[in-house]
Amino acid sequence: MIERLVGQEAAAKARAVLVAVVVGVAGLAVGGGLVFLAALVVFGVGLEVDLVGQLVVTAVFSQVGFAATALAFVRLTGRGLDYLRARVPTGRDLLWIVGGYVLALGAAMAGALLASLADAPTASNQAAEAGIQRPEALLLLIPISFLFIGPGEELLFRGTVQSRLREAFGPWVAVVAASALFAGLHVIALTGGLSGRLVSIGLLFLPSLVLGVAYERTRNLVVTAAVHGAYDATLFGLLYVFVSYAPGAA
Repeated sequence: MIERLVGQEAAAKARAVLVAVVVGVAGLAVGGGLVFLAALVVFGVGLEVDLVGQLVVTAVFSQVGFAATALAFVRLTGRGLDYLRARVPTGRDLLWIVGGYVLALGAAMAGALLASLADAPTASNQAAEAGIQRPEALLLLIPISFLFIGPGEELLFRGTVQSRLREAFGPWVAVVAASALFAGLHVIALTGGLSGRLVSIGLLFLPSLVLGVAYERTRNLVVTAAVHGAYDATLFGLLYVFVSYAPGAA
């Protein structure tokens, strides 16, 4: 009897991991598909879209795909929207938004400093590279971070992936596993050598942990969406300032 229960538990955990990975990859696929369809529509009507427009279209429609995948998951599995745990923030939630933002940004900066001191290679982000070529695109990505990137990625990776893993492993294993999957799947947005990509994924894992913990402690997806949006917006804003005003900037 015990062996049978152990076998059932192992099967449930394996199934949860498989579902989490499939949902994460499906989000990327759906988002990429929507970006492709949007590009076909733009091409079909004869519009000319420059690098800035391409970046905006990619950022918006990929996140719409993430959100659509998350909503499809809760609908198809009969879990309902309550499964995502989103509500109007309370005063305590607002404190978590501020604290989570500071911790996420601090974790990212500390990781970047350690990588620099260790002379570890890092990869470049495709959006950042495009922003360096056209700095005005970075300004557009600031509101997009709040309206699309934060909500879209948190719906997918915290609302569905982390929640599904929590059912089988408990909250803290789910936080670590979901953060690892979140960071790992960003490999498609990175350019450069394998070692640099692995280091960058490791750096991204740190703020992702903060988001995962914030979601578990507040049980509110709005909190992590706000933290995530503010975090990305800050990075885009800092990059814009550096590219536009640093000594030697074009």
